Amino acid sequence: MHPSDHSDASSGDGADQPADSLLSDIIFITLPPNLDRMIGDFTLDPSIPLPVETRGEGDAWDAGELRWEMIIAAVLKLLAYRPEHEDVSYYRSLALAVKPDLADELSQAAVSKAQNADFEPAEEIFRALAGLLPDNPAPRLNLALLHEQVADAAEAASRPEEAEQKREQAFRLYRELLAEDEPPSEVYLNAGYFALKTQSFENALRHLSHYLQLEPDSERSEEISKLIAEIEKHNLVDNLFKEAYDYIRLGKEDEGIERIREFLSKHPDVWNAWFILGWGLRRLERYEDAAAAFDKALELGPRKPDTLNELAICRMETGAFPESEKLLIEALRLEPDNVKFVSNLGILALKREDLEEARAYFLAALEIEPNDVLALQYLQKLEQ
Repeated sequence: MHPSDHSDASSGDGADQPADSLLSDIIFITLPPNLDRMIGDFTLDPSIPLPVETRGEGDAWDAGELRWEMIIAAVLKLLAYRPEHEDVSYYRSLALAVKPDLADELSQAAVSKAQNADFEPAEEIFRALAGLLPDNPAPRLNLALLHEQVADAAEAASRPEEAEQKREQAFRLYRELLAEDEPPSEVYLNAGYFALKTQSFENALRHLSHYLQLEPDSERSEEISKLIAEIEKHNLVDNLFKEAYDYIRLGKEDEGIERIREFLSKHPDVWNAWFILGWGLRRLERYEDAAAAFDKALELGPRKPDTLNELAICRMETGAFPESEKLLIEALRLEPDNVKFVSNLGILALKREDLEEARAYFLAALEIEPNDVLALQYLQKLEQ
């Protein structure tokens, strides 16, 4: 039985499915030359075929059922998944002529979907918005934030490969946005927080410092100033720290542990470094040594849920079940919807041979995340 660990990922963009499969229900039609060519100030060009979403009906689709909604839906899919199409500029103008408030409607719908964790349609809508408003960074920034949200959900549900992919997509979007002329301050702010999440402290320092230059009097300025001071005080931009994190993330624990021990020899009071050391040791199943490192991290720094969870795993594996349970419950109080902690309580119950309690925890985990890999696996074993 393996508890759910501190999942890791680096950080960029691209649809999960090939564009051809996502556009398979789109056909192109030619307009009759005698059609009224004006839609407001927009002039239709009959020489350019129009895309139509047939909802999979293909050859059985009846042209008599054509509605503008079908054309707009097809245009949005092209904007989302084929923005390089030769007629995309024409389609973009057409969609806005037919439906002038389209961008506002899409923005509201995407935000609502994201808030309800309905990630796939939210992503498609943000992609379409990015194609509809190519000069506006807001849709791409929202898409980057959505990728982060999906990555966090995948990590909590023990799907590290998906978390890695989504963080890579977010990273690419932030890089693209930062490369533009005069990005909005929100880009620097969110890119800075993203860099903190992925332990890229040098990037975090650079982006957050730039945000402060642009917004010295914002309501976030005091909080960001403290973050910058902590990064500088603890020398977190030291390459050894980042190298250690990357080595362990890539499964090269021995090299990572070597780097982080070298870092700690120079900076012994950095709680983050003790966490990285414990993480590497725990992945090598050196639970006693890992627990000592996590204890040190808690002594020097805040009682972060991930640190509590990691220490709980170590205590669980060494048979200290009451302490493990106490740590997991504390972590769960701090993050009540973290499926990882609930699943680990289920695994702890299994180790105690309390099958009914284990089943209850795994069912609770599935209430939070229906696709949680660990909960599904252990429930299947319990049924057998």
